[in-house]
Amino acid sequence: MAKLNLSISLERIFRLTEIQKKALRKLGLETVEDLLRYLPQRYINAASIKPIREILPKERVALEGKVTALDAKKTWAKRLNITEARVADSTGEIRAVWFHQPYVSKVIALGDLVRLEGIASEKKGALYISNPLFEKISRLSYYGASSAPLIPVYPATRGISSRWVQFHIHKVFESLEADTIEDPIPPTILAKYHLPSLAQTFRAAHYPKNEKEVEAARKRLAFEEIFTIQLARMRERLRLEAASSLSIPYAKKELGEFLARLPFALTKTQSFILDSILKDMERKTPMARLLEGDVGSGKTVLAAAVSALVTKIGYQVTYMAPTEILARQHFESFSRFLGSPFLKIGLLTSSEARAYPSKAIRGDSAHISKPQMLRWVESGEIKILIGTHALLSEKIKFRNLAFIVVDEQHRFGIGQRKCFAERSSSEHDFVPHFLSMTATPIPRTLALTVFGDLDLSVLDELPPGRKRVITEVLIKPSTRSWEHVRREIEKGRQAFIICPRIDESEKGPSEQKSVKRELEHIQKDIFQEFKSAMLHGKMTPREKEKTLRGFRDGKINILVATSVIEVGIDIPNATIMIVEGADRFGLAQLHQLRGRIGRGEHQSYFIAVSESGSSATARRLKALRDAKNGFELAEYDLQLRGPGELTGRNQWGISDIGMEALKNIKMVEAARTEARALLAEDPELIGYSLLKNALMKLNEGGLYHFE
Repeated sequence: MAKLNLSISLERIFRLTEIQKKALRKLGLETVEDLLRYLPQRYINAASIKPIREILPKERVALEGKVTALDAKKTWAKRLNITEARVADSTGEIRAVWFHQPYVSKVIALGDLVRLEGIASEKKGALYISNPLFEKISRLSYYGASSAPLIPVYPATRGISSRWVQFHIHKVFESLEADTIEDPIPPTILAKYHLPSLAQTFRAAHYPKNEKEVEAARKRLAFEEIFTIQLARMRERLRLEAASSLSIPYAKKELGEFLARLPFALTKTQSFILDSILKDMERKTPMARLLEGDVGSGKTVLAAAVSALVTKIGYQVTYMAPTEILARQHFESFSRFLGSPFLKIGLLTSSEARAYPSKAIRGDSAHISKPQMLRWVESGEIKILIGTHALLSEKIKFRNLAFIVVDEQHRFGIGQRKCFAERSSSEHDFVPHFLSMTATPIPRTLALTVFGDLDLSVLDELPPGRKRVITEVLIKPSTRSWEHVRREIEKGRQAFIICPRIDESEKGPSEQKSVKRELEHIQKDIFQEFKSAMLHGKMTPREKEKTLRGFRDGKINILVATSVIEVGIDIPNATIMIVEGADRFGLAQLHQLRGRIGRGEHQSYFIAVSESGSSATARRLKALRDAKNGFELAEYDLQLRGPGELTGRNQWGISDIGMEALKNIKMVEAARTEARALLAEDPELIGYSLLKNALMKLNEGGLYHFE
C-alpha cells in the first residue's frame, strides 16, 4: 500500500464490495481520517479473557474459542428463533444460545474463531451463555496477557464487522507516517490543557496501553469537536454583528396599548425578557436571540408583542412553526391578539392559505388562493405571515421583512435569514431581526456550545395560577387510571390518551398500543357514555382541524392520539393525560406531551404507563415524575445518560463523544475562551487553514450555517 494522507478516499486504497461501500457510507466513513476517527464502542481487556474450564456460574466473562457445532431452529409452540453454538478452547467447551437472533447463524460458521461476552449460567450441571455479545476474530489471545492489553470493539453494520474495521485501521497505520497527520488545534492550546497531538490520539484510541490513554484520547477529540463548533458559531456571530438591520423604535405607548388588551398581565420574567428584546431591536445590528421557555410559559405572547411594534411602523413579520397544527394555532392567537381591520395576518402551509380578517365574515378568517396570498405578501398588504417550512419557498417575496420568529427550528442560521432578506423588495438593505423560541429543555453547556451565536433568554416562570402537573408512573395498565379519567370528565374536564402508533400494521412490537385499537376499546368497553375521537399524522389537515375544533369546543370528551399532539395543542379544559407505552417515548417527548395539560386553572394529572419494568426505564420515568421543570430534567438526562434523549446527536448534530464532553462545564468554557481568543487574533483564520477546513465541513453538513 502506498504512503497515505488523511484525505484519501477509502475506495482508492482498499478493495471494497458494493455491500461494503454502502455500509461505509451508512457509517459516514469515506476517507482515511473518517476511519481513524471511528472510535471503538468498548474495549475488552485481554487479561480478562478466561479459559473455559475456569468459568464460574453467574460470572460475566469474556472467552475465545472455535465454533465446533452450530444449529438454528424454531420452536413451533412459541414460534421462537433459537441459535445454538458450541465453542471450544484448549481447556474445554461451552454452549452459547441466542434467542430471537436468527441472523447469528448467518454471520458465524463452523470452524470460525469467535470472542464471546456474557453472563455464564448453569443448567443440569452444564454451563452455557445466553445471548452473548460476539464477534469473529482472526487469532486467539493469550490468557492473562497480550501485546495489546485492551482489544477495541467497533460499532458494526451489515457488510462491515468490528474485525473488518480493526484490520483496515491496522493497514492504515502501517502505511501512514505520523508526521503526515497535521493537527488542527494550535500547539499552544494543546500544551495549555495537556492534550495529546492528533497522531498520539489516534494511536491511543485504537491501540491503548491502558484505560488512562483511552480517556486522554476521548478528552482530546471531545475538546476538538466542542472547540470547532464554538469557532463556527462565534464567527457567525461576528459576521452578523457586521451586518446592518432596521432600528425598531421602543414605542412604550403602543406597547402599553397592546398589553392592556391582553386578558392577563405579563409575569416579571416575561416583562424583563420583552424589555431585553426591544432594546436589542433598537440597535442597527440584527438581533439574534434564543428564547428558551418551558411548555406553557408564555413565549408566544412575547413574539406577538414585538410583532405589534414592528407592524405599527409599516414593516412585515414572519413566524415559522414546526407543524401545521401549531401554525394554525399561532395564526388564531395572533389574530386574537393583534387582529384589526387595518392589520392583515396570513397563514400559509403546504395544505392551505388563510387571511384575517375576512372581508365576508366579521371577526373570522377566510380561505384564499395561494397565488393571492403571494401577491398580498409581496405588496405588503399581509403584515404578519405565519406558516410552516412552506415559508422557505423561493416563490415568497416580502415587501419589507424586518422580524423573523422561528419555533423549535434550532438550525435556522444567518444563511436562512439572509435568504429571507434577499426576497424582500424593500429599498433598504438590512438583515431582519431574529428570535428563535424553544420549549425543548436545553442544558447550559449545550446552549453555550450549539447556540454560541445567539443571546440566550430563559423564561422559567409560569403564568400566575398555573399548578404543577401531578405525574404518576405505572408499570402496567390499571383500572384506577380509567376511573380517574371518568372522575375528571364528570367534573366537566377532558382527557388525552396517547399511544405509540396509529394501527397494528405499523412496524413495532405487537404489544404496543395503537390509536385505532385503543379508540375502539374505550368506545365499546370503558367509556360508552362519553364522546371520544382520534387524532394522528395520517389524517388530512381538514380532518385534524375538525377533530381539534370539536375537542376545543367541548364536543369531544376524550382524544386518543399519537405524539402528533406534543407541540401546539392548547386546550385549557384538558386536565388528564394517559400515555400508553411510555417507555417507547423519549424523555423530551414525554415532557412535551405533559405540557399539553395543566394549561388552565384546574389541577391536572399525567399518568405514564410503561410496558417495561427494567431499572433503566424506571430511572427515566422517576426523573420525569420528580423533575420540577424541563431544565432540571435536561440536566438530569445529560448527567445520567450522556448522549441522552433530550440532547441526542440526531437532534443537535454532535457526536456521542461530543455529547459526553457537555457534562464537563470546565471543558466547554475552556473551548469557548480559546475560540474567542483565536478569533480576536485572526478573525478570518488566515493562519489556521486546517481549522478553516474543519468549519467548512460543518457547513457542508448543514448544521452550523458557516460561510
